[in-house]
Amino acid sequence: MKSEIVSWIKCIVLAIILAVFVSEFLIVNSRIPSGSMENTIMTGDKLIALRTSYWFSDPKRGDIVVFEYPDDPSELFIKRVIGEPGDKVEVKDGKVYINDSKTPLEEDYIKEPMKGDFGPYTVPEDCYFMMGDNRNDSLDSRFWNDKYVKKDAILGKAKLQYYPKIKLID
Repeated sequence: MKSEIVSWIKCIVLAIILAVFVSEFLIVNSRIPSGSMENTIMTGDKLIALRTSYWFSDPKRGDIVVFEYPDDPSELFIKRVIGEPGDKVEVKDGKVYINDSKTPLEEDYIKEPMKGDFGPYTVPEDCYFMMGDNRNDSLDSRFWNDKYVKKDAILGKAKLQYYPKIKLID
């Protein structure tokens, strides 16, 4: 009986250690609290971001990432990378332009046409400029005090929605 109890305790302890390892080093489990990423990700959706995504590469424009909110690192945000290090990002007539391009960024994922003009913003080295897909209802880089997300604050790339349905993201 004693060996059976010890065996169960070992299994439980091992399961806890494994769960903590996976959560701290491999994945970020997130619940979406707002509509800022609609229609790509909806309020209440649950998803997994991979912490391993940027171990050997950098985030790219268009990636959906989970990160520590620059104005309050205790909060996690999820947004789309729009500006990469060194980029100049400007919004004119609701369209995003990168590095003084005459052609706006092609963004077939946004919920509705964006209103307003913003910027220009020059993204510092080792930082990123983020925007939600629901541009008219998104607290994103345009409105933060600290406008840029440092690379080391990016926790992972969103890969899998698992609630209310299962689907790959991106």
